Amino acid sequence: MMLKYFVVLCVASWALADEKYTDKYDKIDLDEILGNKRLLQAYVNCILDKGKCTPEGKELKDTIRDAMTTSCEKCTEQQRKGARKVVKHLKEKEPEYWNQIKAKYDPGDKFQESYEAFLARDD
Repeated sequence: MMLKYFVVLCVASWALADEKYTDKYDKIDLDEILGNKRLLQAYVNCILDKGKCTPEGKELKDTIRDAMTTSCEKCTEQQRKGARKVVKHLKEKEPEYWNQIKAKYDPGDKFQESYEAFLARDD
């Protein structure tokens, strides 16, 4: 009985470890969004619950907290690259947006060390 429980637990853990966010929006043109203040503001407003969301904005809003708390472990390779690109842009060029996002999704800076380490990696 105990062995059966252990096998089920291992299989469930393996299945969850392989879970990824949808790659449906991996081809979105981040440069276009980052280069267009109006578009960028619309996405930021979406994830901050200050405006309407496009389908891809809603997907981002639904996963951002989990991605920040897990250092993007469920992200596809494209999503990891995109996350680093977007956050680097926000921190350097739109720090007020980055600070608002951090305040909403990591208000006590509990996960700052882990996502800063993720952002610094180059994988």
